[in-house]
Amino acid sequence: MQERPVIGAALRPRDLPRFLPWLAEHDRDLELQGFDRPEMLGGDWRAAVAETRAALDGWSGRLGMHGPYAGLVLDARDPEARALARRRILTALEIAEALEARQMVLHSPYTLWKHQNLDTLPGARDGMIARVQDTLAEAVTRAEAAGITLVIENIEDVDPRDRAHLAHSFGSDAVKLSIDTGHADFAHGSTGAPPVDVFVALAGADLAHVHLQDADGHADRHWRLGLGRIRWPAVFSALAATGAAPHLVLELRDVEDILPSHAFLVAEGLAQ
Repeated sequence: MQERPVIGAALRPRDLPRFLPWLAEHDRDLELQGFDRPEMLGGDWRAAVAETRAALDGWSGRLGMHGPYAGLVLDARDPEARALARRRILTALEIAEALEARQMVLHSPYTLWKHQNLDTLPGARDGMIARVQDTLAEAVTRAEAAGITLVIENIEDVDPRDRAHLAHSFGSDAVKLSIDTGHADFAHGSTGAPPVDVFVALAGADLAHVHLQDADGHADRHWRLGLGRIRWPAVFSALAATGAAPHLVLELRDVEDILPSHAFLVAEGLAQ
């Protein structure tokens, strides 16, 4: 990764006209959000894709999208629940192909409860991975054919190595890791997980995507960078050490905080 990486943003299509000049000045990374919603996946998403592609005229950066997660559990014990997740994810991949996206974000199935309990039952860890593989097998094959990378984002993960082991279990370059800095800081502050820079370091060369947000270790804040407690110099030093070139996108609760967050990173000499 270059010394001062270029920062992009996660945006909904409605916000593209406003931010396109900023995105286009360096062909910044863009993650489209909103195509993951159940009503979109079951509705006329083709019209929304056409409108979005038209709105991106003049920009040629790296495109990703957030995949479905609402009510979906990748390792569900109920086969019908896994079947629902499978269908939703395959539909989302069809949308990603239509958008010509190169990445799709999925949520990690690891939780605090699982961290504390998986090792108390023989075979529980392997069984969990087998269920996730059952859910995602067809999606991974389709992603490989389409040139799309599925990136697994930490949500409640306590040990970042669990998610890495899951990604490696597919034996595919189409499955990589995502880190959400605020989720990592929540886990660090509330569940004893390592700090954000260690999440990054443990992801290493498998890190393909990062959600940048600030937080307080208590909740999933999605604050403007600099308002929380995350040690950004340590995070960007760890990013540089990975040798990876992940999509780096600001994912903030208020889009008004995108440009100030970018300005903060520039002023700190961390990004451009």
